Amino acid sequence: MPATILVIDDDPNIRETLGIHLRNAGYQVRTAKDGIEGGHAVLERRPDLIITDAQMPHMDGFELVAALRADPSVAAIPVIMLTSETEYEDRGKRLGVEDYVTKPVRADRLLALVERYAKRGA
Repeated sequence: MPATILVIDDDPNIRETLGIHLRNAGYQVRTAKDGIEGGHAVLERRPDLIITDAQMPHMDGFELVAALRADPSVAAIPVIMLTSETEYEDRGKRLGVEDYVTKPVRADRLLALVERYAKRGA
């Protein structure tokens, strides 16, 4: 069974574009529009990997990762963050974010990271 990837981003175009790339690569994809919706989605059905934007309204990606890492039942889910290198270095590493991708997203880099972390999470 293919890995399930949860894509969380407030931009519907980013969600759609990432979903297309991931589905074409054989993954199952679920989406959420912000960290709150993403957190609910994780608890409803645990994904194998989460790709989340750093900057979102209501609950940003860093707050989401902090909440996930505080819950032992979902703390081990790998997370790739869509962010700037500076944000990742400053906040993401401290929270245990596995890796990051900068926008605009290069599909080849994203898919290489997804393959690495989805296999580990599955």
